[in-house]
Amino acid sequence: MASNSRPKRADTAARVDTAITKTPAHSRRLPSIVPSLGVVVSASGGPDRHDDRVPNPPLTAPLLFAHRGGRAHAPENTLEAFVLALRLGATGLESDVWCTADGVPVLHHDGQIGRRFRRRTISTLALQDLPPEVPTLADLYARVGSRIPLSLDVKESEAVSDILRVASVHGALPHLWLCHPDPELLARWRNLDSQVVLVHSTRLERMSGGLERWAADLADAGIDAVNLPEPDWSGGLVSLFRRFGLRCLGWDAQHPRQIDRLLRMHLDGIFGDHVDRLVDGAARLHGGL
Repeated sequence: MASNSRPKRADTAARVDTAITKTPAHSRRLPSIVPSLGVVVSASGGPDRHDDRVPNPPLTAPLLFAHRGGRAHAPENTLEAFVLALRLGATGLESDVWCTADGVPVLHHDGQIGRRFRRRTISTLALQDLPPEVPTLADLYARVGSRIPLSLDVKESEAVSDILRVASVHGALPHLWLCHPDPELLARWRNLDSQVVLVHSTRLERMSGGLERWAADLADAGIDAVNLPEPDWSGGLVSLFRRFGLRCLGWDAQHPRQIDRLLRMHLDGIFGDHVDRLVDGAARLHGGL
C-alpha cells in the first residue's frame, strides 16, 4: 500500500483546510455524474442515490481492531491469534480474505501457500489442499461468534458474494466491515447488501479532485467509512469526513504515541498489531491509567 510520492504533512494540512472552508456540505445534493464511482447523482434522489441510508454517527467508543488477529501476540491470521486478541481486550478483529477454488472464504495475508518456488495461489486450490492452520471465515465465526466487529480486507472482488453468504448464514452481516481501495467496487457492493459496513481503505494522496468532493461521492455511493494510515489523519480531516456521515478509521497505529494521537482525534476505529497497546491507550484516554 506504500507509495513513493507521499506529500509532505504541511501540504496535506493545507489541502484539508481548503476543503473544509471551500463548499457547504449540501453541495453533494447538486446534480452531477461521478465517473470515479460509476454512479449517477441526481437532485431528485432517484434509485441510483443512497439518500435513504441513515448517516453514520461517530461511535461512542473507538473499535480496537486486532490487525491480522494481533500478529504481535500469536501467529497472524490463525484462530489462536483471534481468540487471544479478544482475551487481551480487542473489540474488533481484522484479517485479509481470499476465496478457494471451491468457493470457501479463508483468512490469509498474501494468498500464497507453500515455500519459495513451490508457492501456489489460494484461488487455485481447493480447501482440502490448504494447510490446516489457515482458517475459513466460517471457522472464525464458529469460534468467536458473529457479534464481534470483523474487518476484512477483500483481496479478490469475485469473493464478495461468498463472503456475504457465509456472514449471512451466521447472522453476522451488521458486524461485517468490508475494506477495499477501489470506491467503484465498494459502490457496487452496496447493492448486494444494505447491512454490511463498507470501508474505503486508501491513502490521502490518492484522493484526487478535492477532498470535499471525494467525501461527498463516497457518501452518495453508500460507503460508510474511510480508512487511512495513521500519519494521514488530522483533526480537520476527521471533521470533514464526519460532515458527510463517514466514519473514520486509522491503520498501522503500532506505537503508543500513534495510538494516543488517533484516540485524541476520536476516530471510530484503530488497527494495530499490539492489542495491549491499543487497550492501554484507550484506558489512558478515559483516565484509567
